[in-house]
Amino acid sequence: MTEFVLPIRADLQGLAPYGAPQDSVRARLNVNENPFEPSAALRTALSEAVYQATGDLNRYPDRDALRLRKALSEYIELESEFHCDPERIWAANGSNEIMAHVFAAFGGPDHCAITFPPTYSMYPEYARNAFTQLVAVERNRDFTINVVNACTAIEINKPALVLIASPNNPTGTAIRLEELREIIECARDQGAIVVVDEAYAEFRHEKDATAVRLLDTYPNLIVTRTLSKAFGFAGARVGYCLSSNSQIVDALMLVRLPYHLSAITQAAAVAALENSSELVEQVSFIRRERDAMIAALLGLGLTVSPSDANFVFFGVFEDRHVIWQGLYERGVLIRETGPDKWLRVSVGTPSENRLFLEAIADLVSSDR
Repeated sequence: MTEFVLPIRADLQGLAPYGAPQDSVRARLNVNENPFEPSAALRTALSEAVYQATGDLNRYPDRDALRLRKALSEYIELESEFHCDPERIWAANGSNEIMAHVFAAFGGPDHCAITFPPTYSMYPEYARNAFTQLVAVERNRDFTINVVNACTAIEINKPALVLIASPNNPTGTAIRLEELREIIECARDQGAIVVVDEAYAEFRHEKDATAVRLLDTYPNLIVTRTLSKAFGFAGARVGYCLSSNSQIVDALMLVRLPYHLSAITQAAAVAALENSSELVEQVSFIRRERDAMIAALLGLGLTVSPSDANFVFFGVFEDRHVIWQGLYERGVLIRETGPDKWLRVSVGTPSENRLFLEAIADLVSSDR
């Protein structure tokens, strides 16, 4: 039989797909999930919503997710005290698909995008898949964005997209709104859209420090969010974006797959949003645990990046893999990501956090 060679794209040959370990360990703290399972009341609400949706499973779902977008509008008004019409909101399978839509609509071989590493590791893949050149502007040593360098890069490269994660993954750092305004204005002058990735927005220290508040001021702004983190809805895969105007959403709808959000997903997401009040206590607890974890790591003499997210970025280790392996052997799985010598740990349950802190203290003391 003649050997058949797959005609895979040349730029994809030899690459491995994105992914993080899903090993079963005592403390899985590597993918920034909400560590708390849905309450019994929420699970009942979800079950009822899904049951109702199954009555029409022989029909295609609402391809524009109108009810879900209305529920998202109501949630944002409650969470950020900002009104955004449903027509300016788009929803998809996680904020990952939102970003794929953004690149499909505004990227392409004749466009480039600017990003600020170290940052979310999927950005290069979005750009690659949309044949979009990606220009990297390195952050300051403290992982903040250098606004002057950002604006210079925008003026020189004239990108279609500028990507800013705030709070940033993996460093946890957030950009101040005054700095963000400068970058948005510079991008507007060059005809570029600024995408602010706020996957971890609910965990930020300052409630008002969200780019959502700038949507009515600038015509070139998209803010992406997700239900995966604060909502503890990672398994449901629901993300969304808020935009400066409905024309942006119209452009995203051009590139979406038909019926990309199932009726089951839409029904479950609406039920979760209608029961969002129970999140307040969880998010507050995670914030407190994060701050306590930072204090404990600093007490061990480690360097810690300030975090507005539900994870902590810490170092600095001569060989971070040795530390990672030592934690893994003690039943704690964290993430090797970002610059060498740094590690990222998600905030877990109290018992998971204790296990991590005991293990890292043991490793650090042994290393000295």
